Amino acid sequence: MTTVPAARTKAAPVPTQSTYQTRVADYWNAEENPVNLELGRIDDLYHHHYGIGGADRSVLDEPDPTLRRERITAELHRLEHAQAELLASHLGPLSPADRVFDAGCGRGGGSVVANLRYGCHADGVTISAKQADFANEQARKRGIDDKVRYHHRNMLDTGLETGAYAASWNNESSMYVELDLLFGEHARLLRRGGRYVVVTGCYNDTYGRASREVSLINAHYICDIHPRSAYFQAMARHRLVPVHVADLTEATIPYWELRKEADHLVTGIEDTFLSAYRNGSFQYLLIAADRV
Repeated sequence: MTTVPAARTKAAPVPTQSTYQTRVADYWNAEENPVNLELGRIDDLYHHHYGIGGADRSVLDEPDPTLRRERITAELHRLEHAQAELLASHLGPLSPADRVFDAGCGRGGGSVVANLRYGCHADGVTISAKQADFANEQARKRGIDDKVRYHHRNMLDTGLETGAYAASWNNESSMYVELDLLFGEHARLLRRGGRYVVVTGCYNDTYGRASREVSLINAHYICDIHPRSAYFQAMARHRLVPVHVADLTEATIPYWELRKEADHLVTGIEDTFLSAYRNGSFQYLLIAADRV
């Protein structure tokens, strides 16, 4: 009698990591920052980025300390969600049959926003196993885990299917990697005519080298902020043609001004961001590009 071996499930690839990427993974595996967690608990949409738009500063006038804290948290979350919706609005038009790729997905809020907006399939990738597990649990709770999945992988080498994606993005995660490697992977994953969107902080190299404030932000987040010009140069090398560029610097300042007043959420970097934005050395950009 011939014994047929049992079928084996193919394991997901273990992310290849440099020493620096291991430090980044360790940072996010350990991260329990209230500015990320408390805001996400409001509606189980966990965003790892900043906000845009006019802030309702009347929340600061609330006399009841507990209610004041809740109102500030909710307002900051509203501004963060507005940023996520703005990014998602540049991904379309998409259909429920389309697939999108969320590079550096964090705890998964951006992929959920895309799915709710378009009904599409989403694959999120993070170098943090803890974040991937958390995000997958959130998708299960929402009942969308048949369409929204998160993977513990390196966004520079995902192992995902070539040309399978109608859209992809980085939301404040591109400063952790080399842009040529990043855009090369997006170009591989996107189908011809697919849309790539990045929202990022970048230093304004018309001012010369990175400012002191940018260096402090790098140290705080263990990242390496790129010059503005590097984004466009690297996109050109990888068949990503910008079709829309928006300077969101002024739009994000109200978020930082309000966060500075949120005693329960401050991280100590707020004044540095505000100074960098105001002196012109640091910019907050949205770039949408088509894969040709």
